Amino acid sequence: MGAVGLQTHIWANNTRSVILLVTFPILLIGMVYGVELILMGMGFLPNSGKGLGDDMALAASWLGATIPLALGIAAVWFAIAYFGSQAMVDALTGARKVERKTEPELYNLLENLAISRGLRTPTLRVIDNDSLNAFATGLHEGQYSITVTRGLVQQLTRDELEAVLAHELTHVINKDVRTMVIASIFAGIISVLAEMVFRALLYSGGRRRSNDDNKNAMPLILIGIAFAVIGFVLALVIRMMLSRTREYVADAGAVELTKNPDAMISALRKVEGRSSLKGPDELQQMFLDNQPDGVGLEGLFASHPPIEKRIEALKKFGGGRDPGPWSGEAAPSYAASYETSVPSAG
Repeated sequence: MGAVGLQTHIWANNTRSVILLVTFPILLIGMVYGVELILMGMGFLPNSGKGLGDDMALAASWLGATIPLALGIAAVWFAIAYFGSQAMVDALTGARKVERKTEPELYNLLENLAISRGLRTPTLRVIDNDSLNAFATGLHEGQYSITVTRGLVQQLTRDELEAVLAHELTHVINKDVRTMVIASIFAGIISVLAEMVFRALLYSGGRRRSNDDNKNAMPLILIGIAFAVIGFVLALVIRMMLSRTREYVADAGAVELTKNPDAMISALRKVEGRSSLKGPDELQQMFLDNQPDGVGLEGLFASHPPIEKRIEALKKFGGGRDPGPWSGEAAPSYAASYETSVPSAG
């Protein structure tokens, strides 16, 4: 992909990032307002004793006190995630840190790519899993990490593996990995808040306190639920929009770093249909590939663009050649070529 086209995509991605970061607090405020309406409708908060509009205005007047509390809780949540996010990712995926002495060729590939852009080499991690996937995590230099699965190392050639590492490094260079981590944290807050609302409604069975004689109770509950649902759905949609865009940009960045569009295309062909890797939804948004098992609505809300479309973009803008679906009978993998090139001990 040409430099001008790539830079345009980066600018567009950064614009979406700003929108995302501004929108999440707004969504949080909207959901807090919805929770207030629900609690008022259920009789846990006092009502105005007047019309529906007066009840809604009363709930809005409380935001001055409840929003600082909500933002304070969000700040604590963020602080915990900031300092403990990588440990949580490692615990959830089984990723382990590797050094140059244990994975010399893999480490050298990543280090050379980082040096070519004047960057500090991200920490390298490996998941001992047969799936073919990779992802980048971290919030700032010194904390960035790139993780690959053992299946990816075993099945990809050296050039293909370099392309995947360049793809993930592009996420670091463009800082969208930081945006995705922050988005995941915010989305987690909204998801928990929405789940608390619906669990409270389910647990209460819609019952209201006996001292609540508010005729607007049901409309307030329904409006509050609408606020919660809209906030939750918009949070997911915004995050998925950002995730889809970032993959096209990272594919292009990999080509810019390696000058080898064919390697990125063939790597995607090998990954296609073999990328299944367990992890929370927030983490799967950051995978090299994360395709839904089904079609229809699942495909509509997929966090990643189809590999076919990513390959078409690489062919159009990068001039790459598509070898077609991978049959499993490819050139020797990086792991195989490395094993044959290293003299045996003794």
